[in-house]
Amino acid sequence: MTRALITGVTGQDGKHLSELLLAKGYEVFGMVNGQRQDDSKNLSDEFPSVKQVRGDLTDSSSLVRVLEETQPEEVYNLGAISFVGMSFQQPELTANVTGMGVLRLLEAIRATKMSERVRVYQASSSEMFGKVQEVPQTEKTAFYPRSPYGVAKVFAHQACVNYREAYGMHISCGILFNHEGERRGPEFVTRKISQGIARIKLGKQDKILLGDLTPRRDWGYAGDYVQAMWKMLQQTEPDDYVISTGITHSVRNFVEQAIMAADLPGSVENYIEFDSRFTRPSEVDLLIGDSTKARERLNWIPKVSFEELVTRMVKSDLLLESRNP
Repeated sequence: MTRALITGVTGQDGKHLSELLLAKGYEVFGMVNGQRQDDSKNLSDEFPSVKQVRGDLTDSSSLVRVLEETQPEEVYNLGAISFVGMSFQQPELTANVTGMGVLRLLEAIRATKMSERVRVYQASSSEMFGKVQEVPQTEKTAFYPRSPYGVAKVFAHQACVNYREAYGMHISCGILFNHEGERRGPEFVTRKISQGIARIKLGKQDKILLGDLTPRRDWGYAGDYVQAMWKMLQQTEPDDYVISTGITHSVRNFVEQAIMAADLPGSVENYIEFDSRFTRPSEVDLLIGDSTKARERLNWIPKVSFEELVTRMVKSDLLLESRNP
């Protein structure tokens, strides 16, 4: 039985990945922060087979202890301060967790002398491309981050490349473009839209407050994307892969699709109100990935379309909101 350790296990991707690995017969360990009891309880309720271990990406000694306790063969590092908007408000914390946390994890793997037998997946991000230098973006596109989150992810990504080359570690980085789903946190704009439209449909609110509707993103389904994570660690040689759909939509398009999914009348303006508080100091205007390498080498393709993704999220939130008067 393969033993896997997942950091960030209580997040959207962590839950999808846990589901996938458990179905494949893995013994799954999830690293949780002791200060977030609600997240830990929710994970226990949803995935009782995931064995929780206490650890923190800002605490090197805890990472060493977690590795010694779990003895993993695969490590999936999904832990991060992942909300871009928050990274502008807490840039130092973002750098410490999202950037330096990866360096601590890699050093902990070396300190426990597991570097020759452990395969590591690092969750890199399309936000590293930021002010894009070419369209579409590939594994060779230059990085130009536009947020503290993007900057931290670039540091983490380059640290992984360096440790792979310097120490021969099996580290693969998935440069994942935006991926959403029913498990996305409510602070993210996509879930804010699906939840808000559901509440409007049920008469619980009148408007959704949003920032700029023009930025375009390459949106896929999180359940599809964790398949690519697993496939990367099954390769003989580690490498970096762009994971994307190759299709871009605006935030406005997301709202339009959500309105259709809820069978609401009228246009976007009937349901959205602009609020400057939700604009970023520096915005990423366009992201669209070229995942040719992943499709050819990993035999990976996204299955859930943009329209199906949005519909799933809206229908899920309609069900949740109808159960919560």
